[in-house]
Amino acid sequence: MLVIDDILLLPCRGLLGIFEKIHDMAKKEVSDERYALEKLMELQLRYEMDEISEEEYNKEETKLQAKLNALREADE
Repeated sequence: MLVIDDILLLPCRGLLGIFEKIHDMAKKEVSDERYALEKLMELQLRYEMDEISEEEYNKEETKLQAKLNALREADE
């Protein structure tokens, strides 16, 4: 009976694993300073390659700098 239970619960465990991975990624995005720095460097690269306008760059940079400052203040 245990083998049947394992087979029947396998899809649920797979979904649970996916949800845990999504949660970890979201947590990293919200609370990791390195992630914010990576996004800032990516934004700068996109601007230098003319993929985004200066206006869009400034807007996104302001958001990322505010997020980075908030993360640094939270660490203190």
